Amino acid sequence: MNKDKIIISAALTGAATNRSHCPHLPYTPAEIGEEAKRAVDAGACIVHIHAREDNGIPSWRTEVFEDIQKEVRKRCPNVIINYSTGAIGISVQERLAHLPITRPEMAAFNMGSMNYAIFSRRRKEFLWNGVFENSFDTMSTVVKTMNENGICPEMECFDTGHIRNAEPLREMGLIPDNACYSLVMGVLGGIPATPENLIHQIRQVPADAYWQAIVISRKQWKLAALATVMGGNIRVGLEDNFYLPNGDMATSNGALVEQAVDLVRMIGREPATIAETREWLKIDRVS
Repeated sequence: MNKDKIIISAALTGAATNRSHCPHLPYTPAEIGEEAKRAVDAGACIVHIHAREDNGIPSWRTEVFEDIQKEVRKRCPNVIINYSTGAIGISVQERLAHLPITRPEMAAFNMGSMNYAIFSRRRKEFLWNGVFENSFDTMSTVVKTMNENGICPEMECFDTGHIRNAEPLREMGLIPDNACYSLVMGVLGGIPATPENLIHQIRQVPADAYWQAIVISRKQWKLAALATVMGGNIRVGLEDNFYLPNGDMATSNGALVEQAVDLVRMIGREPATIAETREWLKIDRVS
């Protein structure tokens, strides 16, 4: 694909926040479907989705993922669907149960174990913390399930060691050539979101591999600009950041994607189409 093109992904809802943080977060399958359409209409090619129950709590029920898929496909027949497989406190089998049923085009593949926390500087206490387990045995199980179901792995790398963790799995023949590197920054327990750290992470990615920047918090916009300048791809959305560059809270994922499109055009690149993204990532089926 023309390197002047950039793939924009939208992370629609996440799992760690709720409507007390942002009233515009989608919960139900229909709401997620509507947010997918807003994001796609604005220029996103990939939608990354966590399932939730109707009351907003995270869900791993396969029925919920199936309902989400129906609602997204009704509105966005060709968008690339990317489901989460990351969770704390449940087994890897539970984390993967929806993949053989729904067979999304992509799925998040978490590339290492880490502390994962939210800390309040004002209150001087952890609001939430846990250990995100992703041993090599777990990672092997996850990527084998993806391979068996024709799912492109989106390798979420929260620190430099996570990028390197792909190497032995690639040597074992488990990571396909179209697997994507996601450089996740700004999660407590992972690498901080700074320009210097993003440049360092980019330099660890194998030459010619697809990569995107995922930046948690309002620092997203500055680092999205840097990623765009350096030839990468970007993810925006209410999972990662609620705020537009001017500081206003976004009222939808589409509003965030619109700002991302404006950003990449200002820097001299163009958003890729869904068809171009499918060709680049060698994804030739619709889930």
